[in-house]
Parts: sequence; C-alpha cells; structure tokens
Amino acid sequence: MSFFRAWGEFMMVATRAHAEWELETSNRIVNDPKRLLLLVLLVVPIFVFGPVVAAQMIDQAAAAGDALPDILGGKKAYSPAFYSTGIFVASILIGLCAGLITGCIGAGGGFIIAPALMSAGIKGILAVGTDLFHIFAKAIMGSVIHRKLGNVSMPLAFTFLIGAIGGATLGGVINRVLYEINPVLSDAFITTIYSVMLGSLGAYAMADYLKARKKPDAGGDAHGGHSEGADLGNLPRKLQSFNLPPMITFDQNLIPGGRRISAWFLIASGFLVGFAAAIMGVGGGFLTFPIFVYTLGVSSMTTVGTDIFQIVFTAGYAAISQYAIYGFIFYTLAMGMLIGSLFGVQVGAMVTKVVEGTTIRGFYAMAVLAGFINRIFALPGKLSDLEVISLSPAVVQILDGIGIWAFFLVIGGFAMWVFYVFFSNLGRLRGVEVSS
Repeated sequence: MSFFRAWGEFMMVATRAHAEWELETSNRIVNDPKRLLLLVLLVVPIFVFGPVVAAQMIDQAAAAGDALPDILGGKKAYSPAFYSTGIFVASILIGLCAGLITGCIGAGGGFIIAPALMSAGIKGILAVGTDLFHIFAKAIMGSVIHRKLGNVSMPLAFTFLIGAIGGATLGGVINRVLYEINPVLSDAFITTIYSVMLGSLGAYAMADYLKARKKPDAGGDAHGGHSEGADLGNLPRKLQSFNLPPMITFDQNLIPGGRRISAWFLIASGFLVGFAAAIMGVGGGFLTFPIFVYTLGVSSMTTVGTDIFQIVFTAGYAAISQYAIYGFIFYTLAMGMLIGSLFGVQVGAMVTKVVEGTTIRGFYAMAVLAGFINRIFALPGKLSDLEVISLSPAVVQILDGIGIWAFFLVIGGFAMWVFYVFFSNLGRLRGVEVSS
C-alpha cells in the first residue's frame, strides 16, 4: 500500500504540474495577438493544401488499384493521413475535451488524447506521434524566455537533455520496431502502457476523492496543491551527497553557494522523461516536475523555468526525429487538437471559480478511470488478433463497444457539464474577472 500511495502521489503531482504548464501556455497564446497569428498561419496549410493533397492521394490509390484503408494508419501510417473537414472537426473536439479536463480539474487532460484517437480508429503509433507534435507546437508557441528571470539553469537543462534525447530515441525505436513487426503488436503495447498508467492513477484519484468527501479540507485546494520542495527530503539529500563527477551546480540565486548533484543522475532522469515522451506521446515533461523537485532536490522555481526550456527540445526531437520523418504524424489532427485544447483550458479554468474542489476531484477520477476502461477493454481484442488468447469476433466487438461507449459518454458528459456551468454562470464569472 505504501508503494501504491507513493506512486499515486508522484503521478498526481506530475499531472498537476503538466496542467499548470498547459494553462500558462494557453494564456500566453490566447492573450497575445502575435501568437494567435502564428496559430492561424499553422492552420492555413490545412485548408490551402489539405484538399489538394487528399485528392492526389486518392488518385494515386485509385491508379494503383488499392482502396484507402478503413482504419487511419494502416501498415503505412502516412498513407491515409489526408485532410477532411470531419477529421479536422473531430480533432478539435478531442483537443477541446482534453483542455476542459486540464483547465477544470487541473490535471491530466492530455492522457485522454491517445485513447480517444485510438478509439476513433487511429493506430497507436500515429496517435503517439501526433500528440507529441501537438505538444511541441504548443511549447514553441507558448514559450517565454525564463532565462531573463534567472529561472533556467542551463547546466541542468543541457545535462538533462543528453539523457532525454537518448531516452526519446530508444522509445521511438521500440514503437517503430513493434509497428514494423505487426501494427497490432504496437497497438497492444501502447494500450498496455496506458492501461497500467491510467489504472493506477485512476484508482488513486478515486481514493483521494472519497477521502476528500469524508474530510473536505484533506489534500489542499481544488487542484490538490503541491509542495514547492524548499526543504530537501531524504532521497534528494542522499543523491546530492554522492560525489560522482562531473558535478552540476544549481540554485545559486536561492541558496548561498547553490546545490550540487552528479550529472549522471540528471542524465538518468532525462532518459526516463524522454523515454516516456516517445512511448506515450503525452510529452514527458509531465514527469519533470516531481523528478526534479522530489527526487533531485531542485527548487520549484528553477524546475519550472528549466522544464519549459527542455520540453521544447525533448518533444520536438521525439516528434520530428522519431515519428515525423517516418510518416507517423497526422498534421491535421495535431493542429485541430492544438486549437481545441487552447480554448478548452481557458473555459475549464474559469469554471473552477464557481465549482467546489471536491466535485472537480470526482470528475477527474471518473475521467481517468474512463480512459482506463477504454484501454483495458480494447486490450483483449488486440491480444486475440495476436493469437495470444482466443476470443470470438462477437465478444471482441462487445468488449470494444463497452470501452468506447464508456469512455466517450463520461468524457462527453463531462464536457457538456462544464459548458452548462460556464454559460449558466457567465454573469458571475464576469464579476470575478472584473474584481480580479
């Protein structure tokens, strides 16, 4: 139980830190005309070149006598990645729901993107690559120069990136090799990873919600809050006590003389983050905050600035070098999710001002568990296709249907509830904005 609780707390801190980054990034883009213009320029190619490319691909397929595959991302993932209005609208809705969860709950909206895309029939590797590219585009558009504030430790960032690039390379190679062996094997692998992660996080979130109902003040604010890591715990102290050259010095502006840690621990941490980013597509930056603050003993101020710096390079390297050049990115989906998530985060964040924190926790637990149910019910069908287990097509269809309906009913119901609360409290929300 102690391990389960520690893992749950670690993941909760990770998802909340990533949600804070999402909200901060969304605010920068939405409130800056130049960044909005950049967003428009990124979307324009979809409407200008998308129909032309789609027509060419259809003509090529017809000339070759091949029909376009029924499922996006056939053996050649890039073949059916053509533009259509329906696909673009669907991607905006997926991004919108993810943004609503992130903004309203303050954690983990990005974790529904890959399950949602895979439930819509998109191959797992294409969902991962597309999600990574969407995060990279968002990071580029919303980044600021924290170096001016002294919040970026360049030695920390560059040492960390050495490991992150290695981890992202390995993760990308694993996904591509599994896909080349068998696309179903790749889907089964990604589905298993998400099942384990969402299952453990969802169980902890539900336990946290039930605890909050019994004791409303348990656990801090609506978004859970987290320690800033000002005081070193036992693990950071132990790691910083090892003298394994080269040593990296950081936090000189906060602590006389700064703190020091072996570069090898930073490289190992970066490797884990890069690997998670390339395997799952959620942008491994969600792990950086708890690793830096609670494992390495870096102050939260330095962590935030350094994380914003590294996520651009980690997500960018993984998205482009491991997926884009191999055709595993669906640009139309990425831009649609970017648009939807930016505005979904804004609406969700405003709703938190008129909703009790306990209710928000309950929705978070339900959303994560819905993602878990979606993936765990999809897994038997994939194992059956791999002939690991034997199931009839009818049973596979029933299990898939349960997972898909449960997922979209919960996520769709949550989205409708958020918009209902938002529009029914517009006057009150305007008053809060004016007073603030």
